[in-house]
Amino acid sequence: MIIEAPCVVSLTWELNDGQNRPIDELKEPVEFFYGGDDLLPKVEEALAGYEAPAEVAVHLEPEQAFGDYRSELVCFENRSLFPQLLEIGMAFEGLPVGSATPDMPADAIYLVTEIYPSHVVLDGNHPLAGMSLRIVLQLCAVRPATEAEVEASSISGTPITVLGSGAKPRGAALH
Repeated sequence: MIIEAPCVVSLTWELNDGQNRPIDELKEPVEFFYGGDDLLPKVEEALAGYEAPAEVAVHLEPEQAFGDYRSELVCFENRSLFPQLLEIGMAFEGLPVGSATPDMPADAIYLVTEIYPSHVVLDGNHPLAGMSLRIVLQLCAVRPATEAEVEASSISGTPITVLGSGAKPRGAALH
């Protein structure tokens, strides 16, 4: 089957930064909805028209992936607003109740990047924001999408983090 929207593609990948340093590897095939919310537009564009099996290499500039790094999404909050057990890399949906930083997006995922006795540094950028990326995709299979998948525009209902819009803590697997 040739890839065209809507369908489901089964992929593995090797993800590297712009200097070809490894970031992540997906060794076991995972299904993604093609023509919806699961894949970045540039990745979908690169996969269009292929049949399995195939290898597709894609270079993504920050604006085609997770955007430019925005320093205004970094903030400092009082340490007392956080749980006693707090570690660098922990993620919080939104800022804690009682936060003092105005105008921060309420729906962002904030990663703890530094912990001090008096305050915590939070970063609302995606961990790959500001980075050029190289991804080598192995197309393992293509199948028609089910009605439910077409209706949801996704396989899981939420985008996968590397190729979609979610965020994961630094150092954690990105899929």
